[in-house]
Amino acid sequence: MKDFQKRRDFLKISAAGALGVIAFGPMACKPAAKQAAQAVDKKSFGVGLQLYTVRDEMAKDTPGTLKKLSDMGYKNLEMANYADGKFYGYAPADFKKMVNDLGMEIISSHTSVEAAGITLDSAKKMAEDHAALGVKYCVQPWIEEKDRNVEMYKKMIADWNQVGAVMKDAGIQFGYHNHNFEFKPTEDGLIPYYDIFMKEMDASLITMELDMYWATKAGQDPVEMFNKYPGRFQLFHFKDMAQQSAPFYDVIKDDITSVGAGLIDFKRIYAARETAGMKYLFVEDDNQGNGKPFEAVEISVNNITSKILV
Repeated sequence: MKDFQKRRDFLKISAAGALGVIAFGPMACKPAAKQAAQAVDKKSFGVGLQLYTVRDEMAKDTPGTLKKLSDMGYKNLEMANYADGKFYGYAPADFKKMVNDLGMEIISSHTSVEAAGITLDSAKKMAEDHAALGVKYCVQPWIEEKDRNVEMYKKMIADWNQVGAVMKDAGIQFGYHNHNFEFKPTEDGLIPYYDIFMKEMDASLITMELDMYWATKAGQDPVEMFNKYPGRFQLFHFKDMAQQSAPFYDVIKDDITSVGAGLIDFKRIYAARETAGMKYLFVEDDNQGNGKPFEAVEISVNNITSKILV
């Protein structure tokens, strides 16, 4: 009887062990280090972040904010704070070292040229400071409402072409980032202002950074835009929206949400990247995650690396 009991207990233990192997599979037999090595390296996807998304956090704690972004898996950065020859209050070499030591790269910078124009000397200074960082792009990010008309657009674009030439001499590509107002029909109602931009801009001196949220809000299809202007969009801004609406041209951004959590089909857009001429993409959230910037950008990088770029 005792031998039978021992055999029955042995079979129970053996069965439990077999179920454990089935439940955990081959990974159960591998050391933890090997399992970790097989984890997805999010940085390998080259996802970027526009730092305007975390501007308040950058102002409070620049090193700590950059460390959090690196730990999330962001690889590339686009800046939004250049003043008096410094970036986020740091000299170019110091800011570059801080970012590089975290395994990230500075790719681009939003650097505004005002409607009043810019002297060639100030353009050269701006180019030199950015060249010290090794950036590949400087991007015009905004136009004041009072300057949004055909006459001023043409004047500004003429200035931007000159800035683009200065930047090119420094090894930097100048660019333009849209909102939705550029797609408003002109005063005669014949074409969107954006078509004037594309005609007047020297394609060799100015590339476009297409913001998917703002283009979509203005009723545009990014893929159709790529087909219409192939090779003109080296930079993508991935920004998602929670609500569908009729096209509008006021800068209203209440429904910005994490990439992959909204309605925009980023996988379709990314699939057309070769037609667009795309080289880099950046996550952006103008609303800073509605008070939860780190949570929002982590959702974005997770969705991009697990659902969109795969």
